[in-house]
Amino acid sequence: MTTTTKVPLSGQQRQWYEAACSKLDPDRLKKLLFNLTDIHSPTGATRAASAFMTEYISDMGMPAAYYPMNDISGNVLGQLRGTGGGATLLLYAPIDTHLEGDESDYPWAGPRQEIDMRPEATMVEDWIYGLGSSNPKAMVSTLTEIVNALIDAEVPLTGDLNLGFADGGMPVNIAERDNAGMSHGVEHLLNRGMAPDFCVIMKPWNWVYHEEPGMGWFKITVKGTLGYAGVPRGTPGFRSSIVPAAEVILALEEWLPKYTERNTSGIVRPDGWISALRSGWPERPAFPSAATEIYFDVRINPRTSPGEVKAQVSEFMSSLQQKQPKLDMEWEMYGSVAGGTTDPDNWIIQSGRRGWEDVENADYPAEPDLLGGQTDGATLRRLGIPTVRMGWPWPAEGSPEPIGEGLGGMGATYIPDLMPCARKILYAVIDTCTRPRDELDL
Repeated sequence: MTTTTKVPLSGQQRQWYEAACSKLDPDRLKKLLFNLTDIHSPTGATRAASAFMTEYISDMGMPAAYYPMNDISGNVLGQLRGTGGGATLLLYAPIDTHLEGDESDYPWAGPRQEIDMRPEATMVEDWIYGLGSSNPKAMVSTLTEIVNALIDAEVPLTGDLNLGFADGGMPVNIAERDNAGMSHGVEHLLNRGMAPDFCVIMKPWNWVYHEEPGMGWFKITVKGTLGYAGVPRGTPGFRSSIVPAAEVILALEEWLPKYTERNTSGIVRPDGWISALRSGWPERPAFPSAATEIYFDVRINPRTSPGEVKAQVSEFMSSLQQKQPKLDMEWEMYGSVAGGTTDPDNWIIQSGRRGWEDVENADYPAEPDLLGGQTDGATLRRLGIPTVRMGWPWPAEGSPEPIGEGLGGMGATYIPDLMPCARKILYAVIDTCTRPRDELDL
């Protein structure tokens, strides 16, 4: 693993950094996060949240614009000009939430709608609850607070500072909303004038990542015949699709950890999970279905192409077919996003590590936790933008309110947890945006 290159801040840069840190306001951050969480923004329908952020950013002194993609969704880009001759640094986070926030989420999201999954904000002391309050809205709010502190401290920037928030950051595909998801929003911004030299994307976990996985979506269809509950078992011509699908599920569950082990490298651990099943008609239980569909997601290491992952799944399916020739099934890859990586020696990665070390008062570890989460950072890197992922400890611990199991932490934010991350990213901003381009290897 690459070690951190020591490039200390000058005395003037350190003064600017300390001045900006002193302007970071947790109460202002908490208020913004509450107000933003209170604006529902499911993938493909982020217009209200994005318009709110556009106005907020403009009011704090950073010229900003709303970039519509259709009538109900769009993205935000703020731009703070430097004196010239420096790099353009983008601070980025998605703005869409992973669930719809209505009855369609249940029972699939859990037995009931807890406080952290409601599309409305609740404040309990220094905790903000509500759908997406931690991921993504704590990221949006924290990055905004960083810029607000820089403006308040009147730090003179050499390079330009951009602040971008886009729809489609969640790993979903919402067909009824123009197939929103899978990083469509950040691609829209990049195609319309957002052209940074470097990017910091804020996401959970208190590490500095230079790469992230992509993902591959697969569907296996196990075939049988349409049946009828009134027909005795063993009737010629009837073949269940559901019972053989259980055999496929067990075989797939045994193969997925082997896939992970085979494809782990760098700092990426590409896990795979069976995520959904579909078969038959709940309103026609007397008629067993002729098809059962199994859906699963495997993460894709940046050093492995989606095509190679598809070949690995094909190999698994062929082997399973040979072992169980009576299985009648077919499969397809119906979605993919390639992983992305940035050279760990790149300026922005090293700057992020310096910020981490400065705040943590420790050397950055040689082996941080391996990463399996997919974000827009993979797309930014693939499109040629050196990108560092920085974050905070997640999920928050000690919630005074009960929250949903599993990913419930995506809707529960403890404000003090965000402040060290804000200082780390602020360090990278000062380190990067107050230097001429030639000092940044540009």
